[in-house]
Amino acid sequence: MEVNLQNAMDHGLNKEEFNKICDLLKRTPNLTELGIFSAMWNEHCSYKSSKVHLKKLNTKGKKVIQGPGENAGIIDIEDDDAIVFKIESHNHPSFIEPYQGAATGVGGIMRDVFTMGARPIANLNSIHFGSTQNPKTKNLLRGVVKGIGGYGNCMGIPTIAGQTNFDESYNGNILVNAMTLGLVNKNKIFYSKAVGVNKPVIYVGSKTGRDGIHGASMASAVFDDKIEEKKPTVQVGDPFTEKLLLEACLELMAGKSIISIQDMGAAGLTSSSIEMASKGNLGIELNLNKVPCREEKMTPYEIMLSESQERMLIILENGKEEEAKKIFDKWNLDFAVIGKTTDTKKIELFFDKIRVAQIPINILAENAPIYDRKFKKTKLPQKIKFNKDDLKNFKITEVLKKILSSPNISSKEWIWEQYDQTVMGDTVEKPGSDSGIVRIHGSSKAVATSVDSSAIYCYAHPLTGGKQVVCENWRNLISCGSKPIAITNCLNFGNPEKEENMGEFVECVEGINEASKFLDYPVVSGNVSFYNETKDKGIKPTPTIGGVGLVTDYKKIITMDLKNINNLILVVGKTEGHIEQSIFARNILNEKKGPPPEINLFNEKNNGETILKLINEKLIKSTHDVSLGGIITAVSKMAIKGEKGFKLIKPKVLTSKFHYYFGEDQGRYIIEIEPNNLSKVQKILKENSVHYDEIGIVTKNEVILDKEPILHIDDLTKSNKTWLIDYMSK
Repeated sequence: MEVNLQNAMDHGLNKEEFNKICDLLKRTPNLTELGIFSAMWNEHCSYKSSKVHLKKLNTKGKKVIQGPGENAGIIDIEDDDAIVFKIESHNHPSFIEPYQGAATGVGGIMRDVFTMGARPIANLNSIHFGSTQNPKTKNLLRGVVKGIGGYGNCMGIPTIAGQTNFDESYNGNILVNAMTLGLVNKNKIFYSKAVGVNKPVIYVGSKTGRDGIHGASMASAVFDDKIEEKKPTVQVGDPFTEKLLLEACLELMAGKSIISIQDMGAAGLTSSSIEMASKGNLGIELNLNKVPCREEKMTPYEIMLSESQERMLIILENGKEEEAKKIFDKWNLDFAVIGKTTDTKKIELFFDKIRVAQIPINILAENAPIYDRKFKKTKLPQKIKFNKDDLKNFKITEVLKKILSSPNISSKEWIWEQYDQTVMGDTVEKPGSDSGIVRIHGSSKAVATSVDSSAIYCYAHPLTGGKQVVCENWRNLISCGSKPIAITNCLNFGNPEKEENMGEFVECVEGINEASKFLDYPVVSGNVSFYNETKDKGIKPTPTIGGVGLVTDYKKIITMDLKNINNLILVVGKTEGHIEQSIFARNILNEKKGPPPEINLFNEKNNGETILKLINEKLIKSTHDVSLGGIITAVSKMAIKGEKGFKLIKPKVLTSKFHYYFGEDQGRYIIEIEPNNLSKVQKILKENSVHYDEIGIVTKNEVILDKEPILHIDDLTKSNKTWLIDYMSK
């Protein structure tokens, strides 16, 4: 049937886009063709509002093998080893159906990695929920955590790091960002570019059902009162089938029969077939009667738009079909030759011997709309003058306990205990540290990885916030002794058609790019998630950064737990006492105005590289970067993890003790050193022009702060570790 403008609008296309389709085709599309256009031209697949700005990102580096544009990015970690990694969003599905939304997000990102020939070795996640007072938050959190654990644990892939945040801006749109790292021999990487004419196109994995139809389009639209009606657009995952698919694909990849391979992710068979053909400048012909279906009387429209999980599309060398089929039969998976590559540069679909769709590939790919949307920049907020008399009413010990038990600082052990962190036997550092670390099997080499976001800073000033989140990720990798190599990003924002939201995106990307270039920390993969908005209320801008660094000898990593009594505690990096936008200002003073802390990229790089020198000289016993909650929160977390106490004395600087201890100035680290190494440490810091303060010592179990009442470390531990358990048990 031919379609009209209303049909197009029901598919998420606007009037101009529908007219453009008709002009390019020189006719009106039929329903199947319209569905294909809606899938390929939506925000999730085409990046039509973000492409202009993403092109500016720093994507090249000495260690980069593959940058953006493939299923995942790839970096060289020496000895012919490479790490394949990427982060992606599954936000909208997880809000509608938290278990399946989160589970299939994990499954999808793992397929992006193993479709390139890599065996997944680690999972991470960054999850954001609404206010803890919101009645939906608890059930959404419980469902998402069960979904992440349910899929990753069944696949046998350890979840080694992550982050969880709460903020009222996520009340109507939670964020679920999933990241996977895989290991591959750099000479055995597989790509999605189709090559050659008349090559068989193979469908493998699970059967196609009606679940997930319009999933990509749903992810490119704002929510309204009819959110429950969107549940059928959420995919249903089966991790056991994905495990079989992983092993079957890797077994086939051990031979030389695969030309190209692509995960059927967002927009399913539509996007996978079109992307392969587009990259190879070829055409593709599919017989939809040969697609394995699990439901009766599925139409071409449904088959092409289904987002059923655990499926792959492969282009094989001629004559290799039987050999490949034996492998997939062995693993009890569907295997079907459903088409061939052509020289027509069109996608041609046949069903019941009738051609049901014919579209030039370039119309769907290169000619997709690109919008350079209008945007508004955010002015740097004015500094806040805090009344010193008001600060006198607080006791540091009481403020510290309150901050340690606040939702965004408290221990997230309740969450990560539900994930298998050590399966495969190569996990060196588990969740709860600056970075998760996983060993490269059979070697002394390891990779460190961390995910970070900072919506509060990005909302206050997107440019600064974009720089900060990259720098914090860099510091987390530095802290364990790894050399940061590259990042992936998941850019979560509101409606790009609003100038304020688009401005947040543009400036966050600009900040990310500035930091990425200066730190030589390129972006190799990523994802954009727009329209995180319900009833005209959008989320705070939330770019999530996932970083990967190399550890040359995992036995020499540095952990954050305090080690020995009477060791010295130093703060590396200058403390100015910036408390605007800090946990202290927001949670204790109820002040939400002011600028985020400044970012000095020279100091970030210099301080980080100097910390690595100290680690390489074996002069540091423990380290932890200073971020949310400032110096005293960082030291407290080190003490809690090491089951030690500490004594701190504020240096004689101009700032008040609250500014000094709770300020969130950037570029800083807490380090623990042995007293007899102080002169050596001072020498290296001075040679590299790095500021430091000597602020205290490690104690057995007492917490001593200037003239405040003495606490026991158990007091801080209880404050930090009980909030989430209590919250989820009520």
